Amino acid sequence: MDLFLTQSDGNYLLTTYGYIAIALLAVLVFCAIYFFRPKKEKSELSVNPTKKLAFCSMAVAAGFVASYIRLFSMPLGGSVTLLSMFFICLAGYWYGTGTGLIAAFTYGLLQLVQEPYIINFWQVCFDYLFAFTALGLSGLFKDKKNGLLTGYIVAVLARGFFHTVGGYLFFMDWIPEKFPEKLIPLYPVIYNYSYILAEGAITVALISVLPVKKALERVKAMAVK
Repeated sequence: MDLFLTQSDGNYLLTTYGYIAIALLAVLVFCAIYFFRPKKEKSELSVNPTKKLAFCSMAVAAGFVASYIRLFSMPLGGSVTLLSMFFICLAGYWYGTGTGLIAAFTYGLLQLVQEPYIINFWQVCFDYLFAFTALGLSGLFKDKKNGLLTGYIVAVLARGFFHTVGGYLFFMDWIPEKFPEKLIPLYPVIYNYSYILAEGAITVALISVLPVKKALERVKAMAVK
């Protein structure tokens, strides 16, 4: 425990070895994309695994960079970023749920490295692993009409769900004194979905623009052929 975590004011902080361990785990998990083979009909051609890894790498890298570009930050964590969730959802939209979940889980590990806040194991799971992995659910709508839009909305709502559950379990003592008393039972919902839906609304508006929509369809065609 002391090798990877150190305790301060009742909370845990990552040590240098902790950062290295998580980074290595992210690399190992993400490389599983190379070997991941979704079941396909005999008539379908499998996507070249090297191309899949390359496109997923670009999506995760773009999302990670975009997560540093914050349009607005919340006082207790969370922010409206420059479409970071959207880039992660692309992996699922291109290659389906399995690959999408792997890519999103890797992104969650990178978020833990980027800005770690650790109370205990389950808080890390809900705030980092479960929440960000949920972005891979965009893959459920890979081949559906308006699949990117629908998948993105579902993925974003799913991420908010896990953050909200984590809020009820671990952060109810953090409610500001001036927060309306009648709304206290809804505080985790209001807090988490406020910034998540704000970014979601910006993204939905952008990808609904016809030229952008057509450009994304062309990118998908490049990714899967």
